[in-house]
Amino acid sequence: MQPKEQLLSLQPYKPGKPVEEVKRELGLEKIIKLASNENPYGCSKLAKDKITEELSNLQVYPDGYAAEIREKLSGYLGVEQEQLIFGNGSDEVVQILCRAYLSPETNTVMAAPTFPQYRHNAVIEGAEIREVPLINGNHDLDSMIEEIDHQTKIVWLCNPNNPTGNYIPENDFVQFMKKVPSNVIVVSDEAYFEYVSANDYPNTIHYLKNYPNLVILRTFSKAHGLAALRIGYGIADRSIIKGMEPAREPFNTSRLAQAAAIGALEDEGFINECKQKNREGLELFYSFCERKDLLYYPSEANFILLDVNSDADSAFNYLLKKGYIVRSGSALGFPTMIRITIGEEEHNKEIIGHLEAYIESLVESVN
Repeated sequence: MQPKEQLLSLQPYKPGKPVEEVKRELGLEKIIKLASNENPYGCSKLAKDKITEELSNLQVYPDGYAAEIREKLSGYLGVEQEQLIFGNGSDEVVQILCRAYLSPETNTVMAAPTFPQYRHNAVIEGAEIREVPLINGNHDLDSMIEEIDHQTKIVWLCNPNNPTGNYIPENDFVQFMKKVPSNVIVVSDEAYFEYVSANDYPNTIHYLKNYPNLVILRTFSKAHGLAALRIGYGIADRSIIKGMEPAREPFNTSRLAQAAAIGALEDEGFINECKQKNREGLELFYSFCERKDLLYYPSEANFILLDVNSDADSAFNYLLKKGYIVRSGSALGFPTMIRITIGEEEHNKEIIGHLEAYIESLVESVN
């Protein structure tokens, strides 16, 4: 039995090996995973308390409408409840968007490289994929505009971009929105929103009234530390949300996830602390790269993409043997770079030490 033709060209998502498996294979006692952009500081105690309270209700289906977190989040963001849609992670909201608006008669525009689920889900729907190469890690917005035609349904902006960490400044974002036809959906994927410190990062929620074709994606998986529970959301004009809802599976976010998200929203102190520690970690990596004259992309996320001046897989395997799992750039479109999640201070310093030894070994091998 053959699946749909377009699925034959796709590979299922392959997560990295479990930490325990890597420990057994390499005979290591300690493995630090800095590959999936998870929050090294866990999640808020308030979120954990909400989970504990909800454990007595595991026999009950979740609220498919997510009414309690919907009310909490709408007030927090200053939007109407009908402007929200929830997903099993923001990944599922991407899937819902593609399912609702893409077809073989349509096309979709995105940067390359960027978050791969835009392309993956568009391929499943049979849509034409129009990819525009990044320029120095940034979206080439002018070229993306040129790719839009009467069959374009969705344009994707990953802001900050994964895997580079670059961001689209507010003025560039506004000028872009002015040029996009009003019948084309523009998705601003802001999975790393809470980590952003740039003063000119766009306040996209402010622009929802001006641009009813704008969809904003955010998640509780990153800074809020709820990756295991899988809950994210979309914010858009009522008409877009209404079009998406029939494509959403019932009960798609769990009771535990909804409860934990409510607790997470109530603890801004935790987010602020994580943001500060993340910025300090980034500065450590910046200093290292500048000291070693290594190319890197300044990041507004909780990861850094840096050039190791060698095969990325070689650097990945070197660090793995030292007990650190990172992401090889060979699978991200950057064959000489690695992406490292910013970890706890101790782990940041340790992996920088290993990287320094690796770079020195390359120099010695050349000499």
